[in-house]
Amino acid sequence: MIKGIAKLILALNGNVKKSQIAAGLAWGVLLGLIPAGNFFWIVLLVVSFFFNHHHGSKFLVMAVIKLFAPLLAPSVDLLGWEILHIGPLQPLFTTMYNMPFVPFTKFNNTLVAGGIVGGAALGLLLFFPFMLLVDLYRNTLGHKIRNSKLVKAIAKFPLLKAIDQAMNSMAKGK
Repeated sequence: MIKGIAKLILALNGNVKKSQIAAGLAWGVLLGLIPAGNFFWIVLLVVSFFFNHHHGSKFLVMAVIKLFAPLLAPSVDLLGWEILHIGPLQPLFTTMYNMPFVPFTKFNNTLVAGGIVGGAALGLLLFFPFMLLVDLYRNTLGHKIRNSKLVKAIAKFPLLKAIDQAMNSMAKGK
């Protein structure tokens, strides 16, 4: 986890394209809302490695969302219930359920359906704000945060020293 945070900080301060960081954050939102271990989650995780984005930001955002999953579950469940009860889609869902292998995807689980639709919608909606936030950080906030007295005082804590050491070793290419 420490190396993931260090990689994200290096990417924000380095020459990684803002679109790659934003895409990683968006993938993290999508993967964070789908229940882990589900077939769709596994497929999307594998598919995500074929796209050019920052994987550290993806895993960091996914981990943060997974921490808050119990708080998000009622909303995701309600969204999934609404999707699975759309009248015109019922014949499609029935056909899918009667196909071989498709029921193993658990597409008819309200958390899975809500996570897929909600994660895809939020990921797409948040991509451009994430790009703006990366720009904001790089152009104004990053320099101010690094030079603030608070950060210099917090940097003396052992955990943050470990993050700093991890960042230095990765920056040197070790």
